Amino acid sequence: MPKKFIRRFLPDHQTIKHNRALRIFGTVLHEPNLWHLNRRSASHAFGIGLFFAFWPVPFQMWLSAATAIPFRANLPLSVATVWITNPFTMPPIFYAAYKVGTTVLGTQPQHFELQFSWKWIIESIETIGPAFLVGCGICSVVFGLLGYVGLNFLWRFSVKKSWRARQEARRHRAS
Repeated sequence: MPKKFIRRFLPDHQTIKHNRALRIFGTVLHEPNLWHLNRRSASHAFGIGLFFAFWPVPFQMWLSAATAIPFRANLPLSVATVWITNPFTMPPIFYAAYKVGTTVLGTQPQHFELQFSWKWIIESIETIGPAFLVGCGICSVVFGLLGYVGLNFLWRFSVKKSWRARQEARRHRAS
């Protein structure tokens, strides 16, 4: 079940191979293991994608793709999972990461208003930056591991359930 569900949302491997943004990887993208969708490659890809989803940088997909290649994780799933943090979900996710950082560092959350200017970014790095980056790092590791373990478990559970259903169907046909 996870394989069929995941495959519905992934782009074709030819589309990814010819993507301009991913051309920096050259012929490495022709490695067949990067396109197979099995339990190992999917769980690695999901963990990698979630790990980089919490990084507050504009090139998360490249980092995810670059990490998926040596781990032989499913490349499209790894890149697609990064989009859990998209323009609509980033504010609440990054605010939650900031709250995690203030809790871990034991600092008081500071009131701030989001502004889109370089001045605000520089000022924020000094004030809320440490708590935000620590929170992003913790969320990155925790959710990356949870994603890996969770998808691995879900995949195994689904395979076992299908196996039992097939065995039960065979028993009913035989009797």
